Amino acid sequence: MRVWRSTTDSGHPYDRPSDLVDRRFAAPAPSRLWVAGITYIKTHSGWVYVAFVIDVFSRMVVGWQASTSLRSDLALAALEMAIWNRQRSGADVSGLVHHSDRGVQYLSIRYADRLAANDIVASVGSRGDSYDNALAESFNGLYKWELIYRRGPWRGLDDVEFATMTYIDWFNHKRLHGTITAAADYTTPAAHEAAHYRQTNPATEPVTQ
Repeated sequence: MRVWRSTTDSGHPYDRPSDLVDRRFAAPAPSRLWVAGITYIKTHSGWVYVAFVIDVFSRMVVGWQASTSLRSDLALAALEMAIWNRQRSGADVSGLVHHSDRGVQYLSIRYADRLAANDIVASVGSRGDSYDNALAESFNGLYKWELIYRRGPWRGLDDVEFATMTYIDWFNHKRLHGTITAAADYTTPAAHEAAHYRQTNPATEPVTQ
């Protein structure tokens, strides 16, 4: 039997930013809109939590982190990876909108400070249900269906972490998606971003993750 576990604690004193997405999960280019979310895996050693940051334009996972704790360091480490990956490839993240649920991990002072330090604009779902962050929830469902449920049971953090790293590489570079292009053809997140940069500025095409 699959056990439900909440990863969102909205009973906190932090200010909540406005909802700048309003359930419209579309972006004109990479590094313009990210969504962030956390999911959980039951293992023999206890619960493991995994945070993801996803670029809405291509559905590419640009940052992630696994931990046995739901403290803000989990989400912050995933954000740090996303920022590093994009800046390493030459992308400009200033003005980017970062959308999440109302969880304390995303509204903590440390998280807000890190967003502000990179000129990233925070956005938080206004209605407080799964539809407010539907793209992140959809990815979490795929991750569990394609990896966690098929490969379990899990021993603990180490094997979840290694399997997740392998899955994300496959998801970004080999898994075909039918919802990230206007055409009917299927492509991968990495190929979709590469095609975008070839069309807009071939001389400065960033290296994808």
